[in-house]
Amino acid sequence: MYKIAVIPGDGTGPEVVREGLKVLDAVAELEGIEFQKVIYDFGGDRYLRTGEILPDSALDEIREMDAIYLGAVGHPQVKPGILEQGLLLKLRFSLDQYINLRPVKLYPGVETPIKDKGPEDIDFVVVRENTEGLYANSGGFLRKGTKDEVAIQESINTRRGVERCLRFAFQYCRKRNKKRKLTLCGKTNVLTYAWDLWERVFQEIAPEFPDIETDYAHVDAICMWFVKNPEWFDVVVTDNMFGDIITDLGAMIQGGMGIAAGGNINPEGVSMFEPIGGSAPKYTGKNVINPLAAICALQMMLDHLGEDKAAARVENAVIQICVRDIKSLSAGKMGYSTSEVGNLVVKYLKASY
Repeated sequence: MYKIAVIPGDGTGPEVVREGLKVLDAVAELEGIEFQKVIYDFGGDRYLRTGEILPDSALDEIREMDAIYLGAVGHPQVKPGILEQGLLLKLRFSLDQYINLRPVKLYPGVETPIKDKGPEDIDFVVVRENTEGLYANSGGFLRKGTKDEVAIQESINTRRGVERCLRFAFQYCRKRNKKRKLTLCGKTNVLTYAWDLWERVFQEIAPEFPDIETDYAHVDAICMWFVKNPEWFDVVVTDNMFGDIITDLGAMIQGGMGIAAGGNINPEGVSMFEPIGGSAPKYTGKNVINPLAAICALQMMLDHLGEDKAAARVENAVIQICVRDIKSLSAGKMGYSTSEVGNLVVKYLKASY
C-alpha cells in the first residue's frame, strides 16, 4: 500500500486534483494497487482563516508518506510570495526535493505553436536543480527605502548540490534510453563563478557515463533552439533559475499549461508531483479547467513509485483523449467539462488501444 499526501491547494487546484484522484482510483483497481490518501487543506483559505501555512507537525507526517500530490498554490486575497514560500518552497526545501523534473512531450492530437514540428520532434526532459541558486533566498538590502538603496540577491551553488543534480541527470538520461544525450544549459561566458563550478563538475562526471553523449549550450541559445530545433534534445540539465524559465517555454511547445506536469524529486525521500500551471482563480468552481496536466502529474507519480504498467496505462488514456475527443487544451474550450474529461480518461483506462 502506498500512502499519498494530497494537497488540493488553491483556486482550481481542488477541481483538477479531484479528477486526478478519480483516475488514480480507477487505475489502482485495474492494476491491483492500494493507495491510502491523506488530504491536507493547506492553502490560501486556511491561511486567511487561521494564519497557518504549513505547520511543522504536518510536515513531519508528510515525511513518512510515499509521495505528495499537489493541485495549485496561489490565492487572490493573499500577497504573492507568502503561500509560494511558506508552502511550495518549504516543502521543496524541507524535504530536500533537489530535482525538479519536467517532461516536455508533445502528444498526438495536441497542437504546438511551432510550424512543421510534431510528436516525433518534441520529446525531451529538463532536469532542474531545485534547492539552490537564486531560490536559496540569500541576500538583503542596504539603505532600504532611500534613493541610494541597494538590493542584493545571491545565487548559491554548492559542490554537493551541483554534483548530485548532475549525477541524477546522467543516470536519468541512461534510464530514459532514447538519444542518450545530456545537454548542460548555462551561461559560462558571463556567470563565470557559478557556471565554472557547474561545467567543471559536468566534465568530471561525464567519463563515468561513456554511453552518454554530452553537450553544452548557453541558456539564451537553448531558448532559440527549443523553438527552432526541439528534436536536438533528449535530457537538459540546468540550475534553478534557468530551469524555471526554460521549462515554461517547454510547456508552450508541448501544447500549453493544460498538459504540462512536473515532479519535485528527492530520490532518497518523499517526492511531490503537480501540474505546473497556476491556481487560475478566475475559473474556480466553473468546472471548465483542464485537468490533464494534473492527470499527467499523477502518471509521473506512478512512474516514480515503480508502477510502470499503471503509469503507461494513464499516459495512453491521456493520448487517446487528445487524439479522439478534446478540441483544445484551454480552459472553457475543451468541448468537455473538467469532470467529463476525467470521466473520459477513466473510460480509456478501461479500454484496450
